[in-house]
Amino acid sequence: MEPRIIFENDDILVINKPAGLMVHGDGKNTVPTLADWILAHYPALAEVGEPQLDAHGKPIMRPGIVHRLDRETSGVLVVAKTQEAFLYLKDQFKNRTIQKTYCALVYGVVQKEEGTITAPIGRSRVSGRWTAVRPGDKTREALTEYRVLERYREYTALTITPRTGRTHQIRVHLKSIGHPVVCDTLYAQKRLCPVTGLSRLALHAEKLHLILPSGEECTFTAPLPQDFSGALEALRNV
Repeated sequence: MEPRIIFENDDILVINKPAGLMVHGDGKNTVPTLADWILAHYPALAEVGEPQLDAHGKPIMRPGIVHRLDRETSGVLVVAKTQEAFLYLKDQFKNRTIQKTYCALVYGVVQKEEGTITAPIGRSRVSGRWTAVRPGDKTREALTEYRVLERYREYTALTITPRTGRTHQIRVHLKSIGHPVVCDTLYAQKRLCPVTGLSRLALHAEKLHLILPSGEECTFTAPLPQDFSGALEALRNV
């Protein structure tokens, strides 16, 4: 599973991450990660970024990584090549000036053409997983916008724009409205994964709009992977 380079200059590297590739280690798995690929091809980036420790207090290598995608999520991801660029991009993410657009395939037919989900996100007291809950001291605000892209007999393809960047935000929010992401083994455990050719989380980071350190505004895109686009085509023919 090799990432594909979409764009590169002296400041940033934009890649198309394949599904199944972890962004960085978590102290639990020893599988190859995107961080390993970055260090192999750009060893100088070992000095870029901020340190992070795993649950055992060991450092996690995150060379130039400003944000992340879940392991089974494919699509656009930006990496900083200098510390200055890292801090610049980090500030954009913090101030929510970077716009991320996803494509998701969800269970059920979504009736509304578009909508906004504003449920706060926190840890479930029962399972420990992230969940959409009522406002409280241990929750964080979260906002996700969605728009229907295409409807099928039992599924819906959505365009998703998260306005905040909480862990598992899209997955948690879509579950909260009764339309979890297809093949989500964490938030749709009791659902089958019946879509032809698709055996992983049906979530793809399609676009990333940001301002480069040079001041230029850019939008980077990654087309739907073959497994995802093939599944949608199969649903059209049902």
